[in-house]
Amino acid sequence: MKLASLKQGRDGRLIVVSQDLSRAIAADGIAPTLQAALDTWESSAPRLERLYREVTDGAPIGSFSFRPGDCASPLPRAYQWADGSAYVTHVELVRKARGAKMPETFWTDPLMYQGGSDSFIGPQDDILAADEAWGIDMEGEVAAITGDVPMGSTPTQARVHVRLLMLVNDVSLRNLIPGELEKGFGFFQSKPATAFSPVAVTPDELGSHWKDGKVHLPLLIDLNGHRFGSPNAGVDMTFSFHDLIAHVAKTRELEAGSIIGSGTVSNSDRSSGSACVAERRMLETIEKGKPETPFLRFGDRVRIEMKLPDGQSIFGAIDQKVTRYEGPK
Repeated sequence: MKLASLKQGRDGRLIVVSQDLSRAIAADGIAPTLQAALDTWESSAPRLERLYREVTDGAPIGSFSFRPGDCASPLPRAYQWADGSAYVTHVELVRKARGAKMPETFWTDPLMYQGGSDSFIGPQDDILAADEAWGIDMEGEVAAITGDVPMGSTPTQARVHVRLLMLVNDVSLRNLIPGELEKGFGFFQSKPATAFSPVAVTPDELGSHWKDGKVHLPLLIDLNGHRFGSPNAGVDMTFSFHDLIAHVAKTRELEAGSIIGSGTVSNSDRSSGSACVAERRMLETIEKGKPETPFLRFGDRVRIEMKLPDGQSIFGAIDQKVTRYEGPK
């Protein structure tokens, strides 16, 4: 099934969206918000599934046209947002571009950082930044929303805790990252608010393309109307979502509604392009001695989407404009 949240209050209003993303219906009688549905998943999910079938098969009373621009993130705020770097070939490239050797442990122990989850931005909200000199970048990813995950869960045990999947634009301010990493405490100012796809879907919506905790489909990234990259999210993903969830849960429980990100999707075969500007700049540095592609500028538009082989959009599209932040109103 497919779920979304209309912009309403801090936590949105849960709606169920038809399979073709054309219609939706409020889930008020089942759960007011997606977080409430996740908290009561065992009882809520079957009822939401029935409503999903109704809105997919027809136009039940109370249904309406689905408009992604009316949506917040599926979870407008979350108890946990932990982003990994599951595509180790991407990390290896970053190191190579600056002449640094990658530790061998990166192939066996996932990288992970804890992002800000108190406020996400909607799938069509502007990317706000005060200065282009910060090095504004997109990062196309896939993410999983979990149920309650016990501490110490293994990857095999983590399988049953994947509730929903969605797409991510994990905006990065590249020129702020080096100074933060030098402090040895990780990202903070260099990672502004994250955007997620209009719709979160249960893994069964992907059919055979969801396998072994990975989404085996291209992630389509467009910049200003031109294809920037289409790397396959299931290729070169060293750590599956099951691995990432187990990694996060090693020393703590995860509460229902925790979001786990894959990190920037990247393929070792570079012919499919990139999911972030930084990767293209790294390749240019290796090949030509210096980067040529600029980071994002005010007025640029980013679109991130994933489609089934028949062309059907699965999650709807993240479609955002980069806009100068003028300060609090």
